Amino acid sequence: MIAVESVVKAFDRRTILAGVSVTFARGKVAALVGPSGGGKSTLLRCINGLERFERGRISVGDLALGPTSGRPDRAERAKLQAIRQRAGMVFQQYGLFAHMTALQNVMEAPLHVRRHAPKDCRERALSLLDRVGLGHRSHAFPRELSGGEQQRVAIARALAMDPEVLLLDEPTSALDPARKIEVVKVLRDLAVSGATMVIVTHEAAVVRDIADHAVCLRDGIVVADGTPAEVLADQ
Repeated sequence: MIAVESVVKAFDRRTILAGVSVTFARGKVAALVGPSGGGKSTLLRCINGLERFERGRISVGDLALGPTSGRPDRAERAKLQAIRQRAGMVFQQYGLFAHMTALQNVMEAPLHVRRHAPKDCRERALSLLDRVGLGHRSHAFPRELSGGEQQRVAIARALAMDPEVLLLDEPTSALDPARKIEVVKVLRDLAVSGATMVIVTHEAAVVRDIADHAVCLRDGIVVADGTPAEVLADQ
């Protein structure tokens, strides 16, 4: 479903991705592992169109991104929007709107981006909050939620756009052990339901328990690509 072909990305003359090629299959969970600074989060952001790259190609289904320079034109902006709707992003720092309740955060994109009816958005948002175990917290503001609860709202918010793939950047790294368990349970339930996910993580338990496929990036290069057991054994 996602094909990354010879992608090169640099910041200030420092190469972050050095010709990365990897594929992620529909209906599978892939884990991106490796040392900090290896390029994992940058690769995720390139897939979602949040970062440009200098060389290569990334395909999400039948939509493809290539190197660009200057401001994107109207056609490129439309393609980026389409890719971001297909590839939902869950960030490490949650990114919830502080002035909105959990329910409003989950409703926001379907309501204002897809222009769905408010009643439908509300019903869908409540269903998703129930799915991540937070139906009873729908009217709480982010400041009233724990870190694990905020991350679960962020996952529900991404799912509200019905993405074909969910990209998760270190979804458990900022959480204490109890909160990690909450988020891992949600991810495991999504995996069992057949969701397509690419997860950047340093948590071996997430890789072993949830992932079908693992890729190790080190210094911007794919150094291992295979089953979770094979890749973890090389760490």
